[in-house]
Amino acid sequence: MRRRRVLIPVLLVVALVAVSCSSGDDDGEAEGPEEQGASTVGLVDEEWFTGRQDEYLAYATEELDPRSIMNVLAHAERADRDPDFTWDSEAVTPGTFAEQLQDVETWVDTGDFDVLYFVNLLLGYRDQLPEDTVAAIEEALLGFEYWYTEPTPEGVVDEKYYWSENHRIIFATDEYLMGQEYPEATFRNDGRTGAEHRDAARERIVEWMDEKAELGFSEWHSNVYYQKDITPLLTLVEFADDEEIATRAAMLLDLFLFDLALHTHRGNMGATQGRTYAKDKTKAVDQDVFNLTKLLFDTTELDYTSPGDNGATLLSRAERYRMPDVVRRVAQSDEPMVDKERMGVPLDPLAPVTDDPEAPYGYAFDDPANVDFWWERGAQPTWQVVPLTLEVVTENDLWDAPTFAPFADARDAVDGDPQAARELVASLAPVLSFGLLTEANTVTYRTGEVMLSTVQDQRPGTYADQVQSWQATLDEEAIVFTTLPKNEPFEGERSWPDDDGYWTGSAAMPQSAQSGQTSINLYAPIAAEEGGFGFDRLDMTHAWFPTERFDEVVRDGSWTFGRKGDGYVALWSWREPEWREHDPAEVFTDGMTEPFDLVAPGGADNVWISHVGEAGTDGTFEEFQETVRGADVEVTPLPAGDDGRPGGFDVRFASPTEGEMTLDQGGAFTVEGEDADLRNDKRYDNPWAQVDFQATTYEIADDEGGLVLDFDAGTRTAS
Repeated sequence: MRRRRVLIPVLLVVALVAVSCSSGDDDGEAEGPEEQGASTVGLVDEEWFTGRQDEYLAYATEELDPRSIMNVLAHAERADRDPDFTWDSEAVTPGTFAEQLQDVETWVDTGDFDVLYFVNLLLGYRDQLPEDTVAAIEEALLGFEYWYTEPTPEGVVDEKYYWSENHRIIFATDEYLMGQEYPEATFRNDGRTGAEHRDAARERIVEWMDEKAELGFSEWHSNVYYQKDITPLLTLVEFADDEEIATRAAMLLDLFLFDLALHTHRGNMGATQGRTYAKDKTKAVDQDVFNLTKLLFDTTELDYTSPGDNGATLLSRAERYRMPDVVRRVAQSDEPMVDKERMGVPLDPLAPVTDDPEAPYGYAFDDPANVDFWWERGAQPTWQVVPLTLEVVTENDLWDAPTFAPFADARDAVDGDPQAARELVASLAPVLSFGLLTEANTVTYRTGEVMLSTVQDQRPGTYADQVQSWQATLDEEAIVFTTLPKNEPFEGERSWPDDDGYWTGSAAMPQSAQSGQTSINLYAPIAAEEGGFGFDRLDMTHAWFPTERFDEVVRDGSWTFGRKGDGYVALWSWREPEWREHDPAEVFTDGMTEPFDLVAPGGADNVWISHVGEAGTDGTFEEFQETVRGADVEVTPLPAGDDGRPGGFDVRFASPTEGEMTLDQGGAFTVEGEDADLRNDKRYDNPWAQVDFQATTYEIADDEGGLVLDFDAGTRTAS
């Protein structure tokens, strides 16, 4: 049977609860642990949640795939729950897991993902697996390199990426739980004991948790990487013996799910995002978070898509964690709302180079203790951080790693001189900042019919690979967004490739601002057309506007209108757009045969304005079009710079709902004549939460109840 460690204490302290309502006996004494089942007030109903878990498990166990760790785990979990369910566990052999075991043993990227899934299988269900399979998993995991500071065998290139937000917590969770499980064992890669690994990983877990509680998430609103944050946190809740770690993991899990709830519309996590890909963002069912949000929020009628989904599988076996009910209500709310958020850390790679740059929030640029903090944000090649990067990469022999190898020539050019390195990367900052995730100020408008979301003033003009600057979402597939593409679409019959800069990345971020139902986006790249390091751009901007996924699409000069059900979207381009045809025999179109690529040719600089509406407030689709067409738009192109870079634009738009809006290339934004700051004051500003930035207490509530997360006290109170 599955191991259930100190279950009652963890249920009380972690999974759900310090309850604010009275649950004592008449004499004032609190009820004992067995009676505290009622103390889950404020959490989703247990019967409802169990039903959702069982529904996914039934789907996931229709057929056994012994090559999938998560599908095997789903079968083992269902067997734990249902005495009438049997499965062929003997089919799960070291051979069926050969690919994942090899990834763990050979220093390839994402091996930490496989370790996390193996840890869940090993700690939860080892008694259901063949002994040789358990032994093979243990052998691989006890030889894994759990952090880049460990030695790498001579002749081996460590290809693992340790430093992004999700990888940091996954590596630390892997190491912590393996050390907890095997405290006396010697871990082969560095010779330390499991207990030593556990203690070192605990420090990194606490650092990561403190950062997230104070500053929010660097990969904001990501429909890819939120799943990769949720799965290690769930794993810690289920298996960490340390109550502090388990409780704080549950609290951060609440915040990730709250963020998903705010930005999911009809099963589509269709918001601005710090990191996403064409393979995920063009429709809901392709998103890594789709199955877990379907399980938790039940806001789409589309079927589950993966019987081995990592997020949904671990949620379907969750025993110590149950989601606060207010989060479910947020996800299911049809009431019009605006959410404003501020996350992350300001860092300007275009600022003038100085000897002693001021570091935000006390995270000094030259302190080796902060290297993980800055590298998580993609700041390795910024002039403020590059001296520290040179030091740490050299010290840990990382120059052959794929992350740093492309910069070996630049390293040789500066010959170890930190100031020369600063000057060099500063001159290339518009390109080298492609992976930088700086402070994000997001605005999301959502009703029962539409959602519009924008990240404001996010490094305009510079490369920003994987960032989704804005998006309008009407349902699971009817969405609109724009990018400045880096390259032509790749040829071939395959799914959207991860490195497809035609839809995924942005060769220049726009200057963006949103008020309510209107978003304005000004494209004016500041990097050279051939940016170097493989970063180029096309001489156009374009919009994803999949006509066959809408009920109606109308083109009218600079305006393009779309309707899905009772939801409407309007898109305006300063450069008059035209449909670009793609031959499905040459370019992957995801089965679409009608136009979906709305191109504005003639230059990489352009203005795109998006506005959303719905039948209940805007009348018929025809009436919506008439109203929007009548809205005055005035665009003033600014003169190009001496270097030939586009000067950008000043824009005025008489929004039908927001009133007169103005936005200039420098970021001055007004609504109805009043200055509108593009930087949000609060961490959360929405109908359910008003939380100051850097506050460590979060209150999320509606008329039916709520949740208080006090990270200083380490308490999680549902009421």
